[in-house]
Amino acid sequence: MAEPNRDKTRVAVFISGIGTNMAALLYAGRQPESPYKVVLVASNDPEAEGLELARGEGIATFAKTHKGMDREEHDALLEQAAIDAGADYIALAGYMRILTPGFVARWKGRLLNIHPSLLPLYPGLETHARAIAAGDAKAGATVHLVTDELDMGEALGRAEVAIRPDDTPESLATRVRLAEHQLYPRVLSAYVSRASDPDWLLGEVRRRALALAEVEERPSHGAPGWRTQGKSGKYFSYFSALHHGSQAIALLVKTGGPDEQESLIAGDPEAFFKPAFYGASGWVGLVLDRPGLEWEQVDYWLERSWRAVAPKRLTHLLDAADEF
Repeated sequence: MAEPNRDKTRVAVFISGIGTNMAALLYAGRQPESPYKVVLVASNDPEAEGLELARGEGIATFAKTHKGMDREEHDALLEQAAIDAGADYIALAGYMRILTPGFVARWKGRLLNIHPSLLPLYPGLETHARAIAAGDAKAGATVHLVTDELDMGEALGRAEVAIRPDDTPESLATRVRLAEHQLYPRVLSAYVSRASDPDWLLGEVRRRALALAEVEERPSHGAPGWRTQGKSGKYFSYFSALHHGSQAIALLVKTGGPDEQESLIAGDPEAFFKPAFYGASGWVGLVLDRPGLEWEQVDYWLERSWRAVAPKRLTHLLDAADEF
């Protein structure tokens, strides 16, 4: 199995203007304890002020006006720039274009945005004016995942700002922007760190394993494991956090045997490995702390491994459905 990448997570930032949130992300990312670093600043406006700041700090930039271009064509250019920079995540920071569904789908779970309201309140524009007009006591900012629905992705963090009696949209925006600069680097750091956090990864695996029918969690050889219930229950998965000399955090699951195990490892050595303790029995390790992990793949292997040991009364309907 390949050595894990200990470098900082690589982030591309998309902007359309002055780029103050981009600057906050850039400088926070240079702190020794930061888990990420900004590797690219891209814009749909070649005259965006933030580009000059990024260049002055030695950050790669890309700019292409969207005027006169098909939306998908323009998105493809920015996406390729992010890929060429080796970006693991994209952070939108004042990027004033709605990305195409295909772009959003390809970066699902790796595309973040910051919005100047306490979402789900006031998606879209004129957020401060709307909050003042509604008589709200607080405004603020939200960092969220980007989905096809505008400003409606999962909220990852919020910062509240009091609304004063004499506030105008402009005066409120000034204070909210200060809060944004504190919020975005903190939330981005926490989010990208989840991919290597054993506790968070275990929680995700546990939730998915226990969602299968008649499953119980029971430790085995010092590792969390999941098995079918009852005295005759059988294990179908284990969570391995650097156990038995492994250099990865992984989910251990059953394959069809040594031949399939070897084929999986040969086909994708970054994702699969032969676990030291269970490998001889045809089990395989699925690496969880790697860039681009797709949780659909985890769900697939959990269910498949569970089917291999679950009672037929639980699996026969699923097996029949697979035939159609």
